[in-house]
Amino acid sequence: MSTAPTASSPAVTYADVAAAARRLDDVVHRTPVMTSRTVDAHVGAEVAFKCENLQRTGAFKIRGGYNAVSQLPPAAREQGVVTYSSGNHAQAVALAGRELGVDATIIMPETAPQVKLDATRGYGAEVVEYDPTETVREELGQRLAEEHGLTLVPPYDHPDVVAGQGTVGDELFDQVGALDVLLVCCGGGGLLSGCALAARHHAPDCTVIGVEPAAGDDATRSFHSGELQTVESPDTVADGARTPYLGDVTFPLVLEHADDMVTVSDAALVRAMHLLWERTKMVVEPTGALGAAALLDGVVPGNDRRIGVVVSGGNVDLSRAHALFERYDLE
Repeated sequence: MSTAPTASSPAVTYADVAAAARRLDDVVHRTPVMTSRTVDAHVGAEVAFKCENLQRTGAFKIRGGYNAVSQLPPAAREQGVVTYSSGNHAQAVALAGRELGVDATIIMPETAPQVKLDATRGYGAEVVEYDPTETVREELGQRLAEEHGLTLVPPYDHPDVVAGQGTVGDELFDQVGALDVLLVCCGGGGLLSGCALAARHHAPDCTVIGVEPAAGDDATRSFHSGELQTVESPDTVADGARTPYLGDVTFPLVLEHADDMVTVSDAALVRAMHLLWERTKMVVEPTGALGAAALLDGVVPGNDRRIGVVVSGGNVDLSRAHALFERYDLE
């Protein structure tokens, strides 16, 4: 693992986010912003949910994946791409490859939700499954890239991916205006980095907070210590946030542009999922509920503020979701 660079020379700027927004204009959905009087009353704030669970492929990942693949030179497109992902970035690169005529090989853990495995194959990608207890996905991805001449499009640590993810925040501020607080889920930091860049442009006084599962708190520890921290195979229901560490691109951006990092328990995540399903009618996966969980569980207080929450994914394995609700006695 390489050491993250300092924050003195950011790899991505708001200009890159704006360029990505133009590139994606006819490709991704301009997802809606939803509100709930029930939620507002519960947390004591005016809350705006940015519904990326309604995005193509069911998550924001199509923004970064398509932005990256679309900018490859012709020779690289001809050879194909490879990536690794537990599901949402996998689907994004698979769909981008299908629409752009680029062969995609996707490395996915054999423990990934079946709904995500099926969708990735459905978009026409070749899926290579691996045992996460025995294989380091980054090493497998690099090996396949070298053996077959493929371009590696990582799930978060890539300037074009970060710029694409930042269009979520760009849209949100355009839709609702200035916010006091923006809550963004964090795995590898691509979405958080991009949205923080958008916030700094549109609402410089907005407090940007990244949210991680407590079992996978590497980014939170990294942010507060100023030094890159890692976590090995975190045991959390938030499968999209089981990343081992922030990247060379994302770590400096998070340090420079985010204001805070917090964590939530798996129990809080499942409670947030259940409330969003039942009261707002939004189907959200555990990782996608990270920001909402921080607010609903009181980790981030409402304090009569205008708060934006990125709801980042809706790719739910229904049998797993019901099992989670039963485990935490929420049925």
